[in-house]
Amino acid sequence: MNKKKITVAITGLNNTDNPGPGIPVIRGLLESDFFDVRIIGLAYENLEPGIYMADHVDKVYSVPYPATGTETLINRIAYINSIEKIDLLIPNFDAELYSFMKSAKALEEMGIKTFLPTLESFEERHKANLDKFGKKYGVKVPKSKAIFNLSDINKLSDDFEFPVLVKGKFYDAFVAYSNEQVTTYFNKLAAKWGVPIIIQEFIKGTEVNVIALGDGTGKTVGAVPMRKQYITDKGKAWGGITIDDQKMLKLTRSLIKKTKWRGGMEVEMIKTDDDEYYLIEINPRIPAWVYLAVGAGQNIPEALAKLALGIEFDYFTDYKVGKMFVRYSYDIVMDIDRFQQLSMTGEI
Repeated sequence: MNKKKITVAITGLNNTDNPGPGIPVIRGLLESDFFDVRIIGLAYENLEPGIYMADHVDKVYSVPYPATGTETLINRIAYINSIEKIDLLIPNFDAELYSFMKSAKALEEMGIKTFLPTLESFEERHKANLDKFGKKYGVKVPKSKAIFNLSDINKLSDDFEFPVLVKGKFYDAFVAYSNEQVTTYFNKLAAKWGVPIIIQEFIKGTEVNVIALGDGTGKTVGAVPMRKQYITDKGKAWGGITIDDQKMLKLTRSLIKKTKWRGGMEVEMIKTDDDEYYLIEINPRIPAWVYLAVGAGQNIPEALAKLALGIEFDYFTDYKVGKMFVRYSYDIVMDIDRFQQLSMTGEI
C-alpha cells in the first residue's frame, strides 16, 4: 500500500539524561505502516542531541522559548511553515503547551494540525490543583500544598510529616527530610521553573506509570502501563517493563472518560503495599518512554497523528506484557560546521 506522505514538526529533541519525548515520538512515526513521514525538528537550544541525528530528523529550525512570548514563537512557526508546509505539529514539553494550545486556531489557519488537551483540562490537572482534581474525579491523591515564598516553609510541619516531595512547577522532584532541605530545593526549583513550588505528601510504595491517548470524546485510544526498573537521580526511568495491571488501566480510562481528555498523557501513580493507588501527577503530553508502548504493540505517535488528521482507525485493545526497555547513551561525532550553521542561520 502507498503510504500517506506528511510533514511533522516536533519539539523535545533533548535526548540527554533528562530526555525529551521528541526522539521516541519520531521513532514511532518512522515505524508507521500508514505514514511516510518527513520530520522537522524544532530546537530551543543548539546542543539538543536530536538536532544532529540525521537518520531521525530531516531538517531542524531553532525556535524561541515560549517565555519570549506566544506571538514571537508562532511567528517563527509561520516562517518555518512557509518553507516546509507542515501538516502536524507535536509539542512535547509541558512549558510550551500553553502557547500552542492558545494558538491552535492560528495554527489551523496555517494548515497545521495539532491534537492537544483543552485549556481547562490542562489547568485543572496542574500539580498545584491536584487536591481539587482528586475530589472532582474520585481518585486518591497525596496531600499537597503550593507554596510561593520561603516563609511558608516553617509552617509545613502543621500539615505534613517528613519526608515530603518538593516538586517544580513543570518538572523535577526531590525528597526532603527537613525544612533546610526543603529550602534548598525550593530555591533550586524556583530559579529554574518559577513558583509555585509544590509540597506533596510522601507515599510509600511502587511507582507505576501509564501512557495513554484520549480522543477528546471520553474514549481511550490506547493505554500501556509500565513499572520503572531503573531510575536516574532526576527520577527519570532509564529502564522499565510493561505490566498487567487492570486496576490501573481502569483508573486511567475512567479519568479519560470523565475529563474527555484530548491527546497524549502520562498518569503517574504510587501503588502501596495495601494495593491502593494514589495519583501523584498527570503529564499532559506523550512521555519520553513512549517507544516502549510502540514495542508493546501500541504506536501512540502514529495514532495521535491519525486523530489530528481526521483519519479513522481501530483503537487499541491490548498490548504485550513483559516488554522491557533500557536506555543507553552514545556519542554523535560531527564537523563543527553543522553547529555553526545552526547558530548563525537558525536552521540546518
